Amino acid sequence: MNYLMKLVACPLVVGFLAACAPASRVILLPESSGKPAAVEVRTAMVSQVLSVPYQTASISKSGDLAFGTTDAQSVEQRYGILLAEKQPAAEQFLLYFETGGAKLTDQSTALLPAIIASARARKGGEIIVMGHTDSVGSVEANDTLSLQRAKTVRMLFVTQGFDPELVEAVGRGERAPLVATDDEVNEPQNRRAEIVVR
Repeated sequence: MNYLMKLVACPLVVGFLAACAPASRVILLPESSGKPAAVEVRTAMVSQVLSVPYQTASISKSGDLAFGTTDAQSVEQRYGILLAEKQPAAEQFLLYFETGGAKLTDQSTALLPAIIASARARKGGEIIVMGHTDSVGSVEANDTLSLQRAKTVRMLFVTQGFDPELVEAVGRGERAPLVATDDEVNEPQNRRAEIVVR
């Protein structure tokens, strides 16, 4: 499974992989909850974030990346059958960390068995772990720490028998706080890992 296909599986995006040109296509659809959604699409040469509903990214067989837009009617006409196949809604969980490291709080550690049981009960079995930090420290240090937190949680699933290929760890640093703060604010709710189970 390549990186683009992993992004396609994220609950914030719907991607469509075509057999003809373009070789791969990602279309960002609006969330039913109305919450903003975004996805980063990358090739070896370029990276772009899709953050507006119906933005598209197409990757040619030669690896060129092109961006554009579509609309709800066009998506329905082209992919209506695929969209009609209802997928169960993804489940989301939050785990919190002690300050400055990748150690879960005692309360979050206590939640792990229920989260793992819920993940086991789903047929797809794909899990995305997004690590986050508060705003204390440099952006670079927080990027590293957030990925370390995500990898720590990922390993908790892998050691419980989940397929490592289906558990992805991503670090978001301090870029997506749960609670907006000024810089250098120690906010416990921002020291977290978001777990999405599909």
